[in-house]
Amino acid sequence: MQDACLVVGLGNPGDKYRETRHNAGFLAIDRFCQHFRCELKAEPKFDAKIARTSMGGRQLILCQPQTYMNASGQSVSKIVGFYKVEIGNLIVVVDDADLDLGTIRLRQRGSSGGHNGLKSIASVLGGDDYARLKIGIGRHDSGVLHDHVLGRFETGEMNLLERVLDKVIDQVQVAFSDGLEVAMSRFNGRLTTEERE
Repeated sequence: MQDACLVVGLGNPGDKYRETRHNAGFLAIDRFCQHFRCELKAEPKFDAKIARTSMGGRQLILCQPQTYMNASGQSVSKIVGFYKVEIGNLIVVVDDADLDLGTIRLRQRGSSGGHNGLKSIASVLGGDDYARLKIGIGRHDSGVLHDHVLGRFETGEMNLLERVLDKVIDQVQVAFSDGLEVAMSRFNGRLTTEERE
């Protein structure tokens, strides 16, 4: 079996944050587990919930750090070290308020954009040279970003998000099989009208 692939979805643990916009990364991992029919299990040594499966002949590790967003790097560092995951085989899935809901954007590297989870991971990995897949959550008309980010998805938004997450799964699979460039060109952007229905 080839080297392990690691997909980390960022979020905050606990019922208080369940299905909030800031937990889009957690929701992506939940969707991955449904797709691959595997189950997340708490693994305290990693400060995370972990699921293991296979994808295209490779081991796939799915992770939800349980450290709270600002310390996500602690968990990622432990998993990367234990499984000897190469940085090129790591994708971090995260929410992005600068992208409209219904939009995804995979990048090979980049700044944290002010996202504390990405900052934490960059600090333990020694830089921003790792792939991140951003799920747009948009911004609220009120302009109060904190309340919007920590608010729960509304019913219509959740229906759209489910379609987004299906596209995220497709993009990640292509990224690991055909490379990031192919996955970016094929999937980055807004869902089409057909994909939204």
